[in-house]
Amino acid sequence: MGTFLSELAQLWRLRGLVAVLTRREVVARYQGSAAGVLWAYIQPLLTVAAYYLVFDVVFAMRLGEHAPTSRVGTYLIVGSLAWMAFCDAFGRGTSSLLDAGGLLQKNALPPIIFPARTVLASTVVFGPMLLLLTLAYAPVHHFALPVIAVIPLLLLQLLMTFLLAYLFAIMAAALRDTVQVVGFALQVGIFLSPVLFPLTMFPAAWRWVLWLNPMTAAVSGWQTILLQGAWPAWNVWLALALWSGAAAALLCVAVRRSHDQLVDWL
Repeated sequence: MGTFLSELAQLWRLRGLVAVLTRREVVARYQGSAAGVLWAYIQPLLTVAAYYLVFDVVFAMRLGEHAPTSRVGTYLIVGSLAWMAFCDAFGRGTSSLLDAGGLLQKNALPPIIFPARTVLASTVVFGPMLLLLTLAYAPVHHFALPVIAVIPLLLLQLLMTFLLAYLFAIMAAALRDTVQVVGFALQVGIFLSPVLFPLTMFPAAWRWVLWLNPMTAAVSGWQTILLQGAWPAWNVWLALALWSGAAAALLCVAVRRSHDQLVDWL
């Protein structure tokens, strides 16, 4: 625990450097393209626009009576944008230490800086889009008070994502196969979450499997707030807290055991 807390303290002291590295990370991802950083926003926005056009306008598909909303496209947009935010931050974060291996070998920087930089860079892209999505859906519920719950929900999702990204980044440094495993898990994970279908459509006897996905709680929270204008259920907050706590506990162990060997692994 002491080693991880020490790294967190260093992260705070070096927050100015983290901000600079985050800005460079965002720019570097799209450097050389004509649209530049705009691509970071164009691709997700075109995806959600396609969901709305195809499922709500063209086919006018409808969900069952127990779904948060009857319109399929409107439902898919909320879950898919939250899922894309997680996948981008977690996927890139898993490779963050490997990508920074050369820099860590030449400079005595705390490793925590690099997963933090990567996760923050993804948040810079998807955070504003999630907030804009909130503004787009809020008028449907007359800007009901529960809309403010998106702020703690977004912060909890960010915390959980960072902890998981740093944990798996250390694992990837020790075992390169981790990157491939995470990539596959993210491809399959969308089918084991309420992104594509409401929880009520999954067989009740197997519904617990969905809660093994760390994003099930976050996606359910976004859907409850934006589609129903209601406060997320207590189990949403509990699940996010448990996932964050479990990731933090495992991360403390991983940081302590890898402290003297991490640079050599890279």
